[in-house]
Amino acid sequence: MVKQRFVAILLLLAAAPAWSAGAAEQEEGLLEGMVNPGYHEQPAWFKQSFLDIREDVQEAASNDKRVLLYFYQDGCPYCKKLLETNFALRDIVERTRATLEVVAINLWGDREVTGFDGEATTEKQFAADLKVMFTPTMLFLDEQGDVVMRLNGYYPPHKFSAVLDYVGERMEKQLAFRDYWEQQAPPAATGTLHRNPSYLQPPYRLSQRSAPKPLLVLFEQKDCAACDELHLDILKRKESAELLHGFDVVLLDMWSATAVQTPDGSDTTAAEWAKQLGIQYAPTLVLFDHGGREVFRAEAYLKAFHIQSSLDYVLSGAYRDQPSFQRFVQARADALEAQGIHVDLMD
Repeated sequence: MVKQRFVAILLLLAAAPAWSAGAAEQEEGLLEGMVNPGYHEQPAWFKQSFLDIREDVQEAASNDKRVLLYFYQDGCPYCKKLLETNFALRDIVERTRATLEVVAINLWGDREVTGFDGEATTEKQFAADLKVMFTPTMLFLDEQGDVVMRLNGYYPPHKFSAVLDYVGERMEKQLAFRDYWEQQAPPAATGTLHRNPSYLQPPYRLSQRSAPKPLLVLFEQKDCAACDELHLDILKRKESAELLHGFDVVLLDMWSATAVQTPDGSDTTAAEWAKQLGIQYAPTLVLFDHGGREVFRAEAYLKAFHIQSSLDYVLSGAYRDQPSFQRFVQARADALEAQGIHVDLMD
């Protein structure tokens, strides 16, 4: 069944030229029909930008602010959650407006954007050049237009608030966000890591795996509600279990001194490897191909369908031919719907 689903998805992806034939309609609302919760109106206080990013950065700096590039798409439930949850909280709105100018960019839009290099392009090409794979994706720019913080996906209010403080107070000049977050909300000494006997067990010599499987590394921490949801619900679902069976899986405490030999043969600890990879959220799923090359990661709050799609994206090999994860998600949703399986993005 899993193999048949992979074939169906790859056939849909192979038809990409037919997809693009109606690009003006399809790309503007990628998640259509059953997947589309509708257009989400952006707050009136977002900057009405001419999309000259260098000009936006200069104007913000003159007002002692920074620019936040917010990449969205219509029908994105996580964008909806960002707007209706985070930006419905007075404290978050006030702190955002005090330190940032928010510029919204449509992942599939055709409006002209003048990028960091001064060259004119389109919204969708600008997003592609920046390797935007999720919505929302948020890039926080400093006064020179350099990215000082990148959020690939939705962060809940407490974590998003910490990011606002980190960027607004220019803390990136002093320490990495993961270290700042540890100071704000240090990992608890008690709690549970959801270890599974089917996962790889120590010693973790990830460059010496025998099976020609892709590798899934779960970076987590104790007393993590999102980790609990991942293991007690999402990964226990039948489809998740089928997909996981195709991976070698490693669960690591992102703050621990557990010895790890990384896929490239380096000897380190879980904490040092997490720092090297820029892991800043628990849980983060980092996916490597069977040769040990990182090919994808999911590092924000995601529900079952997107977690399963992330696994499927790598396990099916679709990432090799389809660089857009969002296109893959749509194709996968279409394939499942064709089989009579309804897709609920927020289940």
